[in-house]
Amino acid sequence: MDNQAAVELLESLASGPRLSVYRLLVKHGSAGLVAGEIAGTLGLAPSNLSFHLKALAQAGLVTPVQEGRFMRYRANIPLMLELIAYLTEECCAHQPGECASLRAASPCSEAVLPPLKTKPGVKA
Repeated sequence: MDNQAAVELLESLASGPRLSVYRLLVKHGSAGLVAGEIAGTLGLAPSNLSFHLKALAQAGLVTPVQEGRFMRYRANIPLMLELIAYLTEECCAHQPGECASLRAASPCSEAVLPPLKTKPGVKA
């Protein structure tokens, strides 16, 4: 990932409704949700939801799949994790001990964080 790709992904999430849609889809994992379920859960008008889903799909953050007369949407979780890794990959790169304490203070699961970078011969 590069800066431009990260900016585009973050821009696509820089809307309250889009962020809510994306978080809801992340919550449902690989099962995803059909558009009607998303609209009903979030209280969004179908035309408004369609606009936001299109923006998320264009950014690659959601994947639509036709199921009969319905569209099922799934969050692109690997892309989300790639973005998180890109944003945090240089965290305290020159002071791994500091980064370790900051990570310990975060409510984020260690499983989704990139590994700590250390200088050769230095332990975190």
